[in-house]
Amino acid sequence: MTLILTRSDVLALLSYPDVIAAVRAAHEDLARGDAALPAPPAMTLPGSDAAFLVMAAASKPAGLATVKLLADVPANRERGLPVQRSAILAVSAEDGSCAALIDGGAVTRFRTAAASAVATAALARPGSRVLGFVGAGALALAHVEALRAVMPFARTVVWSRTEATARAFAEKTGAEVLGSAEEVVKAADVLCTLTPSKDPIVEGKWFRPGLHVNAVGAPPRADHREIDTEGIRKARVVVDSRLTALHESGDVLIPLAEGAIGPAHFEDELGEVLTGARPGRTDRRQITLFNSLGVGLQDLAAARLLLDAARLRGVGTDIDLAG
Repeated sequence: MTLILTRSDVLALLSYPDVIAAVRAAHEDLARGDAALPAPPAMTLPGSDAAFLVMAAASKPAGLATVKLLADVPANRERGLPVQRSAILAVSAEDGSCAALIDGGAVTRFRTAAASAVATAALARPGSRVLGFVGAGALALAHVEALRAVMPFARTVVWSRTEATARAFAEKTGAEVLGSAEEVVKAADVLCTLTPSKDPIVEGKWFRPGLHVNAVGAPPRADHREIDTEGIRKARVVVDSRLTALHESGDVLIPLAEGAIGPAHFEDELGEVLTGARPGRTDRRQITLFNSLGVGLQDLAAARLLLDAARLRGVGTDIDLAG
């Protein structure tokens, strides 16, 4: 039987401590060679700016192989619809049977924030107290909850291009609204950039020694980036996946094309830092940056959690696809 999990099912079943632990374990599995994560192919259609990404992964410890089909449709903004929509198909790694079909929207939000929390715990300066946000939408709200689960921040600051969004975020989180992205960057010990920007919205000249950045918001397109070349050059960069970063990250590909840095600048993967194969932060003044594209292995980790929790609690709908 195939388990169907809707968005409301996902929201009822997932919690950050569990997702953070699962995402951390998945990246460690990848670094040890116990999981497979190919670069996601992107598909476009003539005359359309929509992109369709096939995000696949397989994991021996999780006993699953998954594919998430992500549709990135910029025209949906004018339709009042989500720009990104997705669904996850999970099959048994043992016998290939279809285990689940899961709405991908909430999963993506949970696992993305969880990955930032894992990276922050591994790379941020000990004693970091100010959490900063450039961008204040639903993904920023998810990040507040996830990051506060791994560090005891004393202050949260935010800026958004839409003031009403920043005010709503502040009301929900207790954050302080600042007047510019520059003010947020200069105030933060840990910075999360969460905008669908095409052109850089954060400049490296604002970075203070000891800052940790989670660069999250830019869509998986080679011409989109949130951080300027100087910011990437100044930071020790850790990627979620080298293959993915070199395939679709504007924050990576644009500085490379400019000749500002070489491929070695992006050699460190998060899982390698977690397992000790690569160093974490090397001193208190080092600037670190987690380039988060989001990878299919994170979706797989969440899918494993969801399957186990749904079976335990009797949540979801079973369908016999072979019937």
